[in-house]
Amino acid sequence: MRARIPFLDLRAQYAELRDECDKAVHRVAESGWYLLGTELAAFEAAFATHVGAKHCIGVANGLDALYLSLRALGIGPGDEVIVPSNTYVASWLGITHAGATPVPVEPDPLTFNLDSDRIPHAITARTRAILPVHLYGQPADLDPILGIAAKHGLRVVDDAAQAHGARYRGRAIGAITDATAWSFYPTKNLGAWGDAGAVTTDDDQTADSLRVLRNYGSREKYVNDVIGYNSRMDELQAAILGAKLARLEEWNGRRSKLAEKYSTALADLPLQLPVVREWASPVWHLYVVRSVARDRLRGALAQRGVETIVHYPVAPHMQNAYSSLGFPPAQFPIARTLHEQVLSLPLGPHLSDADQQYVIESLHDTADSWTGTDGNE
Repeated sequence: MRARIPFLDLRAQYAELRDECDKAVHRVAESGWYLLGTELAAFEAAFATHVGAKHCIGVANGLDALYLSLRALGIGPGDEVIVPSNTYVASWLGITHAGATPVPVEPDPLTFNLDSDRIPHAITARTRAILPVHLYGQPADLDPILGIAAKHGLRVVDDAAQAHGARYRGRAIGAITDATAWSFYPTKNLGAWGDAGAVTTDDDQTADSLRVLRNYGSREKYVNDVIGYNSRMDELQAAILGAKLARLEEWNGRRSKLAEKYSTALADLPLQLPVVREWASPVWHLYVVRSVARDRLRGALAQRGVETIVHYPVAPHMQNAYSSLGFPPAQFPIARTLHEQVLSLPLGPHLSDADQQYVIESLHDTADSWTGTDGNE
């Protein structure tokens, strides 16, 4: 058996960008300025340009990006926000922290993203927004969602925490909806050295509201216009992100080649592989397969030293945090089944060809142990 194949190698990222990152750290240290300074302004401008948006507002983390976006759009207590039934719980938490109520809608079982055909059935007199998620780096189908929103007078905030660089029908994710929320958690395609987030938008009023909300509700020091928050991306994270942004497209390209190899090499196994619609250009934050024997499959790979992760083992409506909403486990069967069957394989811009080949061989070599001798479950 080979040495452990890590799910993602963050140390290799630093090794490749050592000089750029070290210079960024020294620049911040020598400036003596650690919040709302030139590093943040530079990154905000660069990232806005990268996604084709007029504004980028750096905040403390991805969760803050979600709920501050909703707050900036006037959404709060008494309002309902439609959200996927299968996603990371942060998508729901952003709605809850804004004071609104999440209303789950089931996904397309092939792409795992929000099924727009189901949205109209979830709209009530209290619905104020739709929050699609570009899950695993696969763009959600935004045009029908935006059409529904326009018909019903709703706002759209998309969760792009896993979609840095993704494109939808040729357009970059980040300037298509009312506001796009980003996370720069270290494992993301564009990751900081700690927590960091941002919101991109083309709307001047929304951008101004976000800048006030993130800074104690203040435009002028010690003068508070609204009840705000302390949610500011610090200068160090902005500097590191600025250094990494220059490599984002290259690193996404490496991810795409790895995903293509997986899809070709695993096609003969009894796995549901990722489905990419013709209008989508994903960035492969995760390569997620689906198996009715997920736990046995994961165990077999672990015995071979291959690290995998389940994104995510428990559907949001089944989390104790949301038990007060009263959803029975059986209410969202697609989400529940996906969370029982998905498995993320090692993928990252520094996964070597040899290590990926070992993962592929391990999947084939252990197939009988997780599918049964006839290849079926």
